[in-house]
Amino acid sequence: MTQVRALQKIMALLFANSTAAVNSSDTRMAGCLLIGIPGLEHLHIWLSIPLFTMYVAALIGNGILICVILSQPSLHEPMYIFLSMLASTDVLLSTSTMPKTLANFWLGSSHISFDGCLTQMFFIHFLFVADSAVLLAMAFDRYVAICSPLRYATILTSTVIGKIAAATLTRSFIIMFPSIFLLKRLHYCRINIIEHTFCEHMGIARLSCSDISINVWYGLAAALLSTGLDIILIAVSYIHILLAVFRLPSQDAQSKALSTCGSHVCVILLFYVPALFSVFAYRFGGRRIPRYVHILLANLYVVIPPMLNPIIYGVRTKQILEGAKEMFSNLYKESK
Repeated sequence: MTQVRALQKIMALLFANSTAAVNSSDTRMAGCLLIGIPGLEHLHIWLSIPLFTMYVAALIGNGILICVILSQPSLHEPMYIFLSMLASTDVLLSTSTMPKTLANFWLGSSHISFDGCLTQMFFIHFLFVADSAVLLAMAFDRYVAICSPLRYATILTSTVIGKIAAATLTRSFIIMFPSIFLLKRLHYCRINIIEHTFCEHMGIARLSCSDISINVWYGLAAALLSTGLDIILIAVSYIHILLAVFRLPSQDAQSKALSTCGSHVCVILLFYVPALFSVFAYRFGGRRIPRYVHILLANLYVVIPPMLNPIIYGVRTKQILEGAKEMFSNLYKESK
């Protein structure tokens, strides 16, 4: 509480200094303060160590994965192209939050402009929706490979993959762009202190003095029409995949088919389970579960899946391991 009061005083001073430029009844121009993880302020330095380590590991792991896929012609197949798309969105998602979080923990850089906060909010949600769409595309890839193997090359052509990538970005933009205007239309008359390490839609909306019912319903609709729909379609895809696998004549063929989906299933669970747990815990256990637990989970969520995805695919996928060995071998030869 002492830190919150101190931050309120700082925010009040910032707002006082901006009154010459803006209407005194609007606090948007004063910006926002991200106070980090409330209740664990004394542990910010210690918490930054594992977060920084996982963030760097995510950057290195996904960077290597992307380079391997791009440099090896044998990996220029739909499955690996979608995997490189997933790695790219993972890197961008963790980068949209971690640098500001670490700057806050290390340097006390808690202030962010209102427009900067909106920008961060947009990219976090945009990349989350894009990540979910890429996982759906990967599920479709496995569905075609197992249920229609003879038509795989004719269905998932380079043109189709390009259209899927464009549709992923377009859908994410269409879903999340209106949230900026929904937040800008609100009136802000309070001290803009956000009890979080990064800006998110409802966290900003709750700073407003206006009715935020539209924001609440829009956020729910956006989640259901993007992530919720993706989960349903992925589940349907894997039901068809399992039915097709169990109709295969030999047990070896069944094991081989299931093993090709194993890495993707692990990544799907790693992406959706923590997200769903966080959502349900916030909705139904908000009063019983401390606020810092929700925020800590949110921070871990944007670094743990990006960190583990390259490891999962690297360990379980022989082609990627061989491609990585060949890439590093070529780099070593060129350095001589």
